[in-house]
Amino acid sequence: MVLYKGGFPCCRSSRTAGQSSSPDLVNMVAIKDVQVSNSRIKSTFPSGLVAVFVGSTSGIGAYGLKEFTHRTHKPRIYFVGRSRESADRVLNDLKSLNPDGEYIFLKCDTSLLHNVDDLCRDIKSRESSINILFMSQGTLKFNAGTIEGLDYLAAVAYFGRIRIISNLLPLLRAATSLRRVVSVFAGSFEGLVFPDHWDCREVPMSKSRGHMTSMMTMAHLKLAEQAPEVSFVQNYPGAVSTNLLRGDEGIMMLLMAPIFPILTWLRVLPPVSKKECGERQTYHCTSAMYPARDIKGNQGVSLVDGVQVAPGVDGKVGSGVYSVFWDGEGGKQETVKWIKEFVEAGLVDDLWAYTVGEFERITGKKEI
Repeated sequence: MVLYKGGFPCCRSSRTAGQSSSPDLVNMVAIKDVQVSNSRIKSTFPSGLVAVFVGSTSGIGAYGLKEFTHRTHKPRIYFVGRSRESADRVLNDLKSLNPDGEYIFLKCDTSLLHNVDDLCRDIKSRESSINILFMSQGTLKFNAGTIEGLDYLAAVAYFGRIRIISNLLPLLRAATSLRRVVSVFAGSFEGLVFPDHWDCREVPMSKSRGHMTSMMTMAHLKLAEQAPEVSFVQNYPGAVSTNLLRGDEGIMMLLMAPIFPILTWLRVLPPVSKKECGERQTYHCTSAMYPARDIKGNQGVSLVDGVQVAPGVDGKVGSGVYSVFWDGEGGKQETVKWIKEFVEAGLVDDLWAYTVGEFERITGKKEI
């Protein structure tokens, strides 16, 4: 294994200047197909689907939550966020969209693993099974740490999410149909990893997206080993208008904020409306395009004509772990190459050992 500046340089991109930075995917899932699929949700699943939406009081999480609420029959939804005021606004919208549903807000700062454990204990005390775990919590606060000794960005985007999945995995496995984890981050943008810096503190900013995206995908692979009847989808949402720059989320990102519309205009980032974002996130939660490796019960809404089951990050169709671009397509060739090299080099197991070690250091337990 050859290391390059502390990183693992397998499958470096062969793109040259002027080539598109978009993943090498062939066919997008048209929005009309997404809408047709979502219109079939009520006729596909029984009433009472149980879902947990984390980071859902604003932005992408809220868009997905509202569309999911609108499309399901008598759902029971736990939605998690930091702001009670924002949650009250969302709750009013949910009740208006679907008066027959049950909606429970749980306040939690998911940057702290002790808080995450309390959140999961609360959910586990109320439910015996979960169909959907959707996570979109994020921050653009750099160069900060938590009181538990984690990098703040890594704590929110990686460690907190993986801890939630680990804790709630038994409930997902217990569902009679549709067992799925959806994580909104940077699907299809896996890249160079730095095995000496799984804590993400000293990863160059220009490499941090690829590093953390790869970490998320590798962790999903380990979790899928434990629960092959659960499917895992990491997706990149595209350029969606959100409130991620609110509050004290970092002067650097405030300076970068004006750049995002320019990138959209140049088509470096695909523009995605709030409505389409919500529709696509609901599709990721419910479509049979992303089945678990071991099929057990209903795997999702049947595919619209012309749409095929997605290839997983190992390149095999329907293999259970997916890294998905904004348009719903997975199976980027470069992602498959990265993951193959990581697996063969033992980096997937190395990352998992580090992750569990941090869980045990902070909470004293591998999981609750």
